[in-house]
Amino acid sequence: MHEGITMDMGMTRREFVASIAGAAGAVAVGKAYAAPAEDGYDLVAKVDRERILSAARKFLAEEPLTVTSAHSERSKGGLHDYFSEGDYWWPDPKNPGGPYIRRDGFSNPDNFDKHRQVLMRLSVMAPTLAAAWRLTKDKRYSVHCMKHLRAWFVDPATKMNSNLEYAQAISGVTPGRGIGVIDTLQLVEVVRAARLLEIERGISAADANAVREWFVAYVTWMSSSKNGMEEENAKNNHGTCWVLQMAEFSQFAKRADLTALCVDRFKKIIVPDQIAKDGSLPMELARTKPYSYSLFDTDVLSGICQSLSTRADDLWKFKGPNGVGVGDAVGFLFPYIADKSKWPYPKDVESFDVMPSRRPSLLFAGEALGRPEYVAVWKRLDASSTNEELIRNLPIRQPLLWVDPALRG
Repeated sequence: MHEGITMDMGMTRREFVASIAGAAGAVAVGKAYAAPAEDGYDLVAKVDRERILSAARKFLAEEPLTVTSAHSERSKGGLHDYFSEGDYWWPDPKNPGGPYIRRDGFSNPDNFDKHRQVLMRLSVMAPTLAAAWRLTKDKRYSVHCMKHLRAWFVDPATKMNSNLEYAQAISGVTPGRGIGVIDTLQLVEVVRAARLLEIERGISAADANAVREWFVAYVTWMSSSKNGMEEENAKNNHGTCWVLQMAEFSQFAKRADLTALCVDRFKKIIVPDQIAKDGSLPMELARTKPYSYSLFDTDVLSGICQSLSTRADDLWKFKGPNGVGVGDAVGFLFPYIADKSKWPYPKDVESFDVMPSRRPSLLFAGEALGRPEYVAVWKRLDASSTNEELIRNLPIRQPLLWVDPALRG
């Protein structure tokens, strides 16, 4: 899909990506809002109010699009099955028509990407609409958000099947892989939005329960299928992303056993295995995009802390056996977010010049750990990028939903 071609969502590609950029974090200071006041809620409401409402007003005109809007003949699944292809896999010039080969860090633009596009579209629109409802209590926003949720997870004609058996396939190699489960990271903030709407009665109990049925089935698949268990046991950011997904999905699905599993994995596996003594993430630094992957994994780790922390068990204060935790990971990256020119490692092979963008990890850690310098940098960072790859790898775009006292512990 090329720039300037009209998409089936009422926008050109350029307009769509620009709208995502605005919803993903353009900094604008609006009027103070006397909503529930706790921790950073008022701060984020002030900083983000105008950008949230500006984007939400536009999204009111956008009709739902789900996986049923496009299908690839290379997919082994049906019309309702999500399908994507591995980013870094390319035709083998030495064996045309044969199995694809890997080029780490270099995304193949010819791979099927339409399901990712519509999933990302949902992941931008639904949380924005929910945040707009939270700020204004204008029912137009909650009603339209529910329209998207119903299309994706309830309506038999358009809903997605509750599995990722065909995600990140590789032509000539496999119809789908465990690491494809990372694709539904785009649903983490969608579920966060649904949880808030349910708790604050922005949607009816019947509507919430109808959506919940899909996630009850999905967390069962994530925790018991071959692909799901492979991703759960992944060593790098994929394992981290499984935990953040399961943390949010299981809380919505009311699977306390799986929520507890997430806390256990965070403490016993994720933090000890991924965060080095100096706070760095060695498995991410070893990639061909070390800056991007370090930023990404730190954001996801921070999201886990926001999702699972309670007053009795604050994961921001948890330290692994080597004496470090997520706060140390944020602290390691902070100088390089504040001034990227200080980055001492190799530059990423793609998109290095457009990073870092506004990082939720700085806001969350700044609030949780009393580090106002983190918040100051978060506020000044440019969040207006239209780079689609950068936006896709920023799964937390509405921090208002993550600092709202209604969902805190």
